[in-house]
Amino acid sequence: MKKMKIRLLAFALLLLFNTNLFAQKAPPTRVVTYRNPVIAGDFADPSVIRVGDTYYAAGTSSEWGPAYPIYSSKNLVDWEYVGPVFDELPKWTMGSYWAPELFFRNGTFFVYYTARRKSDQKSFIGVASTKDLTKGFKDHGVIVEWTNEAIDAFIVEDKDKLFITWKAYGLDKDKGIEILGAELSADGLKMTGKEFTMIKADPAGWENGGAEGQAIFKRGNFWYMLYSGNACCGEQCDYQVGFARAENLQGPWTKYSGNPVLFGDETWKCPGHGTVVVTPDKRYFYLHHAYNGTEFTFTGRQGVLSELIWDEASKWPAFRYGKTTPAQAEAPSTATVLTNPSFSLDYTRDTLQAPWVYDVRFPKPSYAIEKGALRIEKTSEQPVGSFIGLVLKKGNYTFSAEMKLNELMQNIVLYGDADNALGLGVREELIEVWQIKDGKREVIRSQEVPEKFNLMNLKIDSRFGRFYEFSWEVKGQKIDSLSNSVKMEAPWLPRWDRAPRVGVSVSGKGGGKSEINAIRMKYD
Repeated sequence: MKKMKIRLLAFALLLLFNTNLFAQKAPPTRVVTYRNPVIAGDFADPSVIRVGDTYYAAGTSSEWGPAYPIYSSKNLVDWEYVGPVFDELPKWTMGSYWAPELFFRNGTFFVYYTARRKSDQKSFIGVASTKDLTKGFKDHGVIVEWTNEAIDAFIVEDKDKLFITWKAYGLDKDKGIEILGAELSADGLKMTGKEFTMIKADPAGWENGGAEGQAIFKRGNFWYMLYSGNACCGEQCDYQVGFARAENLQGPWTKYSGNPVLFGDETWKCPGHGTVVVTPDKRYFYLHHAYNGTEFTFTGRQGVLSELIWDEASKWPAFRYGKTTPAQAEAPSTATVLTNPSFSLDYTRDTLQAPWVYDVRFPKPSYAIEKGALRIEKTSEQPVGSFIGLVLKKGNYTFSAEMKLNELMQNIVLYGDADNALGLGVREELIEVWQIKDGKREVIRSQEVPEKFNLMNLKIDSRFGRFYEFSWEVKGQKIDSLSNSVKMEAPWLPRWDRAPRVGVSVSGKGGGKSEINAIRMKYD
């Protein structure tokens, strides 16, 4: 009997040992991560919604048309460009295309957007709708006209009633900034209720007298608000995010004592103004914007993703990775696909259009792919000419365009606005590197082009978005021209709330069209 007990004990120990070995050898659970940004390039004030298994996001386009780019995703990390909200700009607007807020109800997509009105140059909130995002939106005009400015709409549905919220009094010298709300009509197209105050900005607090970009959602018994304060944009920005909550939408709202809860560091500067979306497995993500710490204003405020977690004791959220935007984090889904924004188009065989943008302060440029070339009609008398550009996804890139020479100057351009740009242009028998600063055009260097050369490849190499090298070549061979290249820096190119675009233009005297055979964008 004693020997039997010893054998049973040995067998049990052996079984336990083998079980531990099996547990130790089991493969670890693979955690899929993503790196910010998730929507690269100038994409400020992002709004995001989930409809079924698909997420949709829209962002500010500022002074660029088409207005308000839209992206779609299955996992919040990999985004595909869908198109703009408005291919043709609403007739009442003239610019400042800010903060489009998406909303979905009963099979209809709505967008509540900020724009500057032609008649008085004041910014107010409009509304548009569609059944199909890929076909653009029908505009319904202004929905919130409030004192000197109403911006940053956000829509809330509470007990089958719709409410619109917005930032008010930002330009009223005699009033402090507030987040206001009011009831909407059942169809979401008219404001019907009396306004009510949700929160007021504290002029002596971390907000520095500002409050905007509110994102509101309900969890449990509380409504929660994320809102932003301080300076949003440019080199002197200090944007930050705070929390507030209320048991009733109309208040009273209580600000979190630990505000601010998200602020900038050397990796991602000036984070804020976004929307919270909940995944099917109940994870809370905040899609917002921030400046890349290296490229900063030269690539603009990019779409970044930060996760919220919950303290069930206090019922307050917190950011999972601390009070700064994560460089890398656990992805919302296990399925991620790496994408490369580089592309190449040869118009002698390709008919695809690049996602061109244009300056809304001037008539939309006329361009088309005709007879194996991208042909931009020269209609603008501005020194930069008729320009179309691309949103820059990173600061390190090479952009080039192959052009057939004609009487017009054809250019590759870094465009801040019509009064601030850099370019390399070529026409029959002449090549120029030029800059426009504060509206004054200056030729940096020029040289005659040998008559036998009629097909040029113009190129710009960028480092960190701010150091540029212009060069040109013929049939892939560098020619003794401009010492082969010209190096430049233009810290004045980024505008207050937007980054430069890179693209092509046609300028000069008289009419005509460009003859661009190919364009290439290669990111490092």
